[in-house]
Amino acid sequence: MKTTIINRLTEIEKANDIKILFACESGSRGWEFSSPDSDFDVRFIYVRPLNYYLSVSEKNDQLAFPINDELDIYGWDIKKVLKLIRKSNTTPFEWLQSPIVYVEQAHFRDELWTLCQSYFYRKTNINHYLGIAHSALETVINGDEIKIKKLFYVLRPLLSAKWCLEKNTIAPMTIGLLSNLMPEHLQKLVKDLITLKSTSAEGYIVKIHPELSSYIDNEFKKCTEGAKDLPKESFDTERLDIFFRNTINRYDD
Repeated sequence: MKTTIINRLTEIEKANDIKILFACESGSRGWEFSSPDSDFDVRFIYVRPLNYYLSVSEKNDQLAFPINDELDIYGWDIKKVLKLIRKSNTTPFEWLQSPIVYVEQAHFRDELWTLCQSYFYRKTNINHYLGIAHSALETVINGDEIKIKKLFYVLRPLLSAKWCLEKNTIAPMTIGLLSNLMPEHLQKLVKDLITLKSTSAEGYIVKIHPELSSYIDNEFKKCTEGAKDLPKESFDTERLDIFFRNTINRYDD
């Protein structure tokens, strides 16, 4: 499948007159808890020739393609990505940490990741992750039953919020690193759930272990309260503008 994805990305480059700077796996495969029926969530960052940006008209800043049974692929223009980083958006932070990379121009990921560190805002990240966890929790039925996919859509964001609050750094992308925040007996439980998910359909229903349920409730409250009093922060665009101009000039043919 990797060859198919790389070939598709090459076709997208040629058809759209772009240069793909970075392409990775997002979603459950990137988070390291995929199911047999998980699709491939491919995300990429691209740049266009200089003249594309020199216009008084609003320009399209993303590329999306029809989703098939296996492949979900879309990309964002580098300008869009940098604007999101200024807002401390978690999506670029996660893409750049993906353990599965399909395309990477020399030094691009490292340089952009370094830049991201100066645009991390705890409150924004925590509230974003808690929102995802809350939405997934709303799918619980009969008090303790949930689709296994949705359970991980509770756990990973909740642990990400906890990481941001306690460590004041960008949260890791993968569940393995995040689960280190949990007590050892719950880490073992999560590992067993990952093993179960690896052989089960994403819609498989599981019962939430009472201790795990209690942990989720307690940590959700702690993170919600902890985020309330965090100071407001704002970021300038100077370093982002420099990175933007340098990137365009580097790849303008």
